[in-house]
Amino acid sequence: MTYPQTIKYLFTRLPMFSRIGVAAFKKDLTNTIRLCEFLGDPHKQFKSIHIAGTNGKGSVSHMLAGILHAAGYKTGLYTSPHLKDFRERIKCSGALNLEMINEKFIVDFTERIKPLIEEIEPSFFEITVAMAFEYFAQQKVDIAVIEVGLGGRFDSTNIITPGLSVITNIGWDHMNILGDTLEKIAFEKAGIIKEDIPVVIGETLPETKPIFEKIATEKRSPIHFSSQQRTATNWKWDKHELIVEVAELQRTDRQVYHLDLPGIYQSRNLLTVLETCSVLHEQGYAITEKTIKEALQKTKKLTGLHGRWEIIHDRPTVVLDVGHNEDGIKQIVQQIELSTYHELHIILGIVKDKEINKVLSLLPHYARYYFTQSHIPRALPADILKADAAQFDLRGEVYPDVNAALKLALGKANKDDLVIVCGSVFLVGEVNM
Repeated sequence: MTYPQTIKYLFTRLPMFSRIGVAAFKKDLTNTIRLCEFLGDPHKQFKSIHIAGTNGKGSVSHMLAGILHAAGYKTGLYTSPHLKDFRERIKCSGALNLEMINEKFIVDFTERIKPLIEEIEPSFFEITVAMAFEYFAQQKVDIAVIEVGLGGRFDSTNIITPGLSVITNIGWDHMNILGDTLEKIAFEKAGIIKEDIPVVIGETLPETKPIFEKIATEKRSPIHFSSQQRTATNWKWDKHELIVEVAELQRTDRQVYHLDLPGIYQSRNLLTVLETCSVLHEQGYAITEKTIKEALQKTKKLTGLHGRWEIIHDRPTVVLDVGHNEDGIKQIVQQIELSTYHELHIILGIVKDKEINKVLSLLPHYARYYFTQSHIPRALPADILKADAAQFDLRGEVYPDVNAALKLALGKANKDDLVIVCGSVFLVGEVNM
């Protein structure tokens, strides 16, 4: 097969969560284990960091990968989903930054395991996880940053034994799969905690902290709470940067970090990253404060991360944000409240299996809305979204796709307005930038 034919085969032949939802998720690691056994267990051939969480795990994964690359380590990075190009999911250190997996490897890998695909019928995600592990092994990475896809305990990535586990936070998302309480969701995420392997916990809640402590104790896993070690004492925006001042326990001086990821919520992710770097330093990784600061100032350039309060146009300001669940939308609303603008335009599209009413109840009623949908089966039809939104006094019109909505919004907005595209990773991925 050619590369386009291979990608079409992977997208259409295999059950894909982004397209069909829960039917593609299996509470079973058997297929991933079978695939990796067939490949010679590539996941056992490199060191790794495993990252779970409801929100922030993508940003934390990219920041850490950028730091490790800048520190001179050949670094692999596995994340999901992608925005534009399937190859965004699997990256590895190149001469200057992390580069996407090459097309030939994807074609050759798929041809190699096609007989096994036909035999065991794995999901799209199971295949991509095995592909990433094989690529990192072949590239002989020093360390790979592996982001969990969904949950933790039964996620396909959870066949690894990392050197360090990280859980960013717990919030309301995928309750139909992970459970209907924060305690149940925390238990699933905590499934990545391994015997005698340290774990860093980002944000905690009264309901979730005891879950992490109990499981870490059972697994004899040293536990580090990032919020107990550092606090963000001050922050400001300057020239599309977020500048954060951080105070550390038992230190009188304060460190200042410049992040090219300007969302205010990144200040919380920063604390998780700093604690993770501290644990890695204890494990012998040569990561200096200077390297951390330099890498954080160019995370997007080093890793290719997009869609996190990403400003793609000025006058009017146009922002893309992949926030899509209750906590993600809360963070977007907080950012809106801290922003200066004349009129607010929100281009919104949501997938069917989210807590739609909770998301809609959080959004500002004074904004002008442009209801649309991404081109996947899971997308909530824009006319239904408009009707649901009206119950929360959110008013606007329906548009066939995100780019039509954005074109109209730019036509209506004046130079001092703020235009936001949000509600779905897939919606953001369809914006023509």
